[in-house]
Formats: sequence, structure tokens, C-alpha cells
Amino acid sequence: MDFKLREWHNDDLDSMFKHANNYNIAKFLTDRFPHPYTYDDAKEYFSSISRQYPTQVFAISIDGEAVGSIGLFPQTDIHAKNAEMGYWLSEEYWGNGIMPEAIKQIVDYGFKTFDITRIFARPFGTNLQSQRVLEKAGFTLEARFEKALFKNGVFIDELIYAIRKI
Repeated sequence: MDFKLREWHNDDLDSMFKHANNYNIAKFLTDRFPHPYTYDDAKEYFSSISRQYPTQVFAISIDGEAVGSIGLFPQTDIHAKNAEMGYWLSEEYWGNGIMPEAIKQIVDYGFKTFDITRIFARPFGTNLQSQRVLEKAGFTLEARFEKALFKNGVFIDELIYAIRKI
């Protein structure tokens, strides 16, 4: 399935609200990505990413519609050579090979754009699909922290996957 990564636009608010308001997405993300996901949540998200330069967060676009998001978040201090990656995709597009390719594109962009040598992601131990996506994109499991996260009343393992600049 063809997609492209592009900057978010204000006219993406409706599609952001439509695709992000899904429990099956929110259950694998931090509590900053709430469920239900409201129109105000979408506006707040847009406000937070619109001030970034260079661009850190991109829309995943299919046929012009924003159906997901992927971003890099450069770290600071002693972690300054690292960036955390986060992503989500509308459930209706799961299983189409979009995320491994989107991750490869953002990794390439990240290493060319930011002064970093490592990109990492922190999927939940319960998110087997995300773990497979990261492995398909060339990431390696570096660590597992048992029951380090608390989400929806349950302790969950936190995994650390990473890829390094060659």
C-alpha cells in the first residue's frame, strides 16, 4: 500500500480525530495519548508539534489523508546522541507493511537531520505487532524491564529496541 510521510497540516485535524480515537491504538501508547481521543486532544497535539524545527513528527498519509503519525524526539544532556521514536497507525491499515517502511524512512531522516547515533523505541511487552514491526525495520531488542509500566490498572513489561547509525 502506498503512503508517504509529510508534515501535518491544520486541515488534518478531522482525520487525526477520526483515526486516533481508537482504544486498540491508545492501549499501546502512553497516557498522553488518551482514549477517548477528542477533537481538543487533536488540537493540542497539533499545537505541540507545530513549533518544532526541524520537523520531528510527520503524518503518515494515504491518498492525501493523514492516517497515522511517526516522530523522533531527540534527547538531551548525556543522552544527546539518542532520539526516541514513537508512532501509531489507524487500525484499518494494520497488516499492510506500512509501519516497517515508515520506520525505515524516519530512521534515514533522523540520522541525516539530527546529530544522533542511536534511535530507540519503547514498545510494551504486550504489543507483539510493534515488536515485529521494529524487527522488520532493522531494530534490535536491547533490554526488557519487567513490570516497569502501569497502564489501565496492569503492570506491563517495557522493551527497548534500538538501531544505530552505521
